[in-house]
Amino acid sequence: MYSKVLSGTLHGVEGRLITVEADVNEGLPVFNMVGFLSSEVREASDRVRTALKNSGYLFPPKRITVNLSPADVRKEGSAFDLPISIALLAAYGYIPVEELKDILFIGELSLNGDIRGVRGILPIVDFARKQGIRTVILPYGNRKEASFIPDMEIFGAKSLKQVVDHLLQNDHMVSETVHRKRESVSDSFCDDFADVKGQKTLKRATEIAVTGMHNILYIGPPGAGKSMMAKRIPTIMPELSYEESIELTKIYSVGGLLDPEEGLVRQRPFRMPHHSITAQALIGGGKNPRPGEISMAHHGVLFLDEFLEFQKNIMEMLRQPLEDGKVTISRLQGSYTFPCEFMLVAAMNPCPCGFYPDLAKCHCTKSQIDRYLKKISQPMLDRIDMNISVKKLDYEELYGNQKEECSGMIKQRVMKAQKIQKRRLKPYGILFNSQIPSRLLDEVCKLGEKEQKLRQEIFLQYGLSARGAAKVLKVARTIADLEHSEAVECDHIWEALSYRMTNFYQGGGTK
Repeated sequence: MYSKVLSGTLHGVEGRLITVEADVNEGLPVFNMVGFLSSEVREASDRVRTALKNSGYLFPPKRITVNLSPADVRKEGSAFDLPISIALLAAYGYIPVEELKDILFIGELSLNGDIRGVRGILPIVDFARKQGIRTVILPYGNRKEASFIPDMEIFGAKSLKQVVDHLLQNDHMVSETVHRKRESVSDSFCDDFADVKGQKTLKRATEIAVTGMHNILYIGPPGAGKSMMAKRIPTIMPELSYEESIELTKIYSVGGLLDPEEGLVRQRPFRMPHHSITAQALIGGGKNPRPGEISMAHHGVLFLDEFLEFQKNIMEMLRQPLEDGKVTISRLQGSYTFPCEFMLVAAMNPCPCGFYPDLAKCHCTKSQIDRYLKKISQPMLDRIDMNISVKKLDYEELYGNQKEECSGMIKQRVMKAQKIQKRRLKPYGILFNSQIPSRLLDEVCKLGEKEQKLRQEIFLQYGLSARGAAKVLKVARTIADLEHSEAVECDHIWEALSYRMTNFYQGGGTK
């Protein structure tokens, strides 16, 4: 007898439908599985046979053939155990075939018949909805994650026996309620901007960077507050929108990092990989490609502390993702695209010992400093919107009684400015000033006669590249939004330029 059921698999951060077919005929007892299968899928035959036996379903020995189609898509993971079991039960006559129509099955089986959770549920269920599927039976531990997809009946099952009883209408499972309602995210953080003493320029630049989601580089001696400031950036970032949460949750679901009880990523990510990270872990990849740190930082912050301690080739790999907001990984079985629209925050010392240009403490030679700073190339620097020189604090700043501004006050200004830019940029399908494409720059950032003349003088005097000049204008647009100015004025351009032309010892000289 022949039967088939629907299942799904992952391709990058997108889902695909897979048809699981089972055929049972007379002949020598054998269990064949075909359909471009990985080793973990081939092992499903042993898990399925044992789980069925321990669940009380016995089969006479026959020739069993299971096919997972389409055959040109590689099948990976353990999520096919449940659909294979259901297809076999239908082929042996335990379940009427008509009861399986338009139901998607996903889940891994333990040997006693319990159903275990799997990764990547959200993108698979979302793709199934787009294909017209409205009912999904999946592991109980994945039910909350899947319930955020609207217009779907989600049934979380704990065991194979429970699924069969539900299909036979002996025991109805309750569908999971769709959690479309946004729950408030707590603003309570252990860290606060008020903890950072002094550093007014650093705080101002960070506020501008967060408002427009601009990439920023902190350059300064050890202990000046670079890392301390970066770790407080999440405290001034607005909440994710529902659409952003769904998109980010897909990535975390594929990476297997989703909290099963939470079901949805609600806060903007802050990723801080160590400088010993490999290229594959940062960018993504592997034999079965998974998202890397840059994709985990999507819609959030990627903080690279001790920037020049990262391998040079790893730093250079960031150039294309920073420009395109996505990374494409090609393998023999196909190409995988992962989104990575993140705000890069990097911190570095100005020399190997960290104290340049304080010649009383710095004893690095010119060649040592050259060799150290050449780890970061000019094309990489060109993709960073703001370079901020962080000065060492004096005694009065560090131990004085001055009151510092808290994160809550800064966040209010950031949110007001972001509402202004989102309203302006909505017709173009973008959210932040840093994402404005070159073709729209003159239209979105209109300049008066004086401002156009200033831009020309700056371009000629400072030798900016086309990308560098565009980034100055985008930062100036963000500064204008923070001041609730409709027009970009000369003062905004000068301030934006000051953040780009910070002294940076490179190649034996300073800019």
